[in-house]
Amino acid sequence: MMIRGKDIAVSMLVVGTAAAAGYLIRSRERPTARARSKADVGARIVEEIPENVTVVDSSSRRLRALPGVGRAISRAIRNDAREEWEHVTLEREGSWEIVDALRRSLPYYESDGDGDGYNGVYVRHEGRIVVLDAIGWARIEEEEQVQ
Repeated sequence: MMIRGKDIAVSMLVVGTAAAAGYLIRSRERPTARARSKADVGARIVEEIPENVTVVDSSSRRLRALPGVGRAISRAIRNDAREEWEHVTLEREGSWEIVDALRRSLPYYESDGDGDGYNGVYVRHEGRIVVLDAIGWARIEEEEQVQ
């Protein structure tokens, strides 16, 4: 059996096209290469507030503009969260920015470590005081396995 150059070229073209199509299909199934982040907004009811804390009303426009904050406060009130934090997790590109926004745009209290209150923004909602805080982290990308 004789193989001619034209046959080899056609075979290589077919194999190359199939490989490229397989790569495109497989790459669409994988998570995006861009890093995604998460932010966890937590709220809990407090009975005592530290001295010199500014308490923000829950109707504050700056407070309402932050994603997840209203839901976290509502959950804390609904579940009477005094012992544990009620959390709302945001997972989308740039969601960690809520952590900075919470600390920059509202009066954020930082305890000096003497047990005098929780770090966060103190909010008055439905006659109760809720402390609100947020943490953020970047998603660790999965490494591709080479086979």
